[in-house]
Amino acid sequence: MVFLFIVLLTILLIWAILRPTKPTFILLDVTLYAFNASQPNFLTSNFQVTLSSRNPNDHIGVYYDRLDTYMTYRSQQITYRTAIPPSYQGHKEYDVWSPFVYGNDIPVAPFNSVSLTQDESNGNIFVTVRVDGRVRWKVGAFISGRYHIHVRCPAYISLGNNGRGVGMGENAVKYQVDQRCSVNV
Repeated sequence: MVFLFIVLLTILLIWAILRPTKPTFILLDVTLYAFNASQPNFLTSNFQVTLSSRNPNDHIGVYYDRLDTYMTYRSQQITYRTAIPPSYQGHKEYDVWSPFVYGNDIPVAPFNSVSLTQDESNGNIFVTVRVDGRVRWKVGAFISGRYHIHVRCPAYISLGNNGRGVGMGENAVKYQVDQRCSVNV
């Protein structure tokens, strides 16, 4: 009983000293290169998303072993997964990634296809940028086991000439989003 108390007290003290916090993610912008839902129940899209990640911990580093980025529309995946290269994020460091996420003739559920076609004709679409993967924590020389990380970043995109995006050449429009993402580990 005394041994168990000492172990629990040690864990509590370590937690109190380290104060572990999960990383924060921000969706900075979305560049739209293609978005075509003209075929019934199929979508072709091409985006480039810019994500910023910050490790808020003073004494804990983060290994991003595997991160996959993709986009969803009404909880249905509309692009392929794009891998972000593995990296290490030290104390209080920032990382910025700009992966391309795309999908060619991705099947869309019939009930989502109707909504997608209506949203596209209205000129506004609400999508979610998702990042799923595995992370490990580093404290001194100790490296933890792997944990799942799930990041969700909502993005409201105005299609067409609504004035919210900036033209980036032929058929490309960049939208400043600057949206904080939800992170679950």
